[in-house]
Amino acid sequence: MNKIILAASAIALMSGAAFASSAEGVVAKFDPAVRVITLESGQSYSVPRDVAIPSIQTGEKVSIQLNDEGDKVQGVLR
Repeated sequence: MNKIILAASAIALMSGAAFASSAEGVVAKFDPAVRVITLESGQSYSVPRDVAIPSIQTGEKVSIQLNDEGDKVQGVLR
């Protein structure tokens, strides 16, 4: 019984790892000096220096790509 539960858990973890999370919304504020994007929903994202940020302005819709855990920005798309 334990082997079945362990196998099912492993399969569930592997299938979830294929999906990176993302957040979409309209830019409420962007501070390029500290690389923080704030969406109209109130969510703020700090973009690491190794991630390119396209030219974005307040009012534009963006998609913020996050790692599997949802705690690190991996990309910003317009």
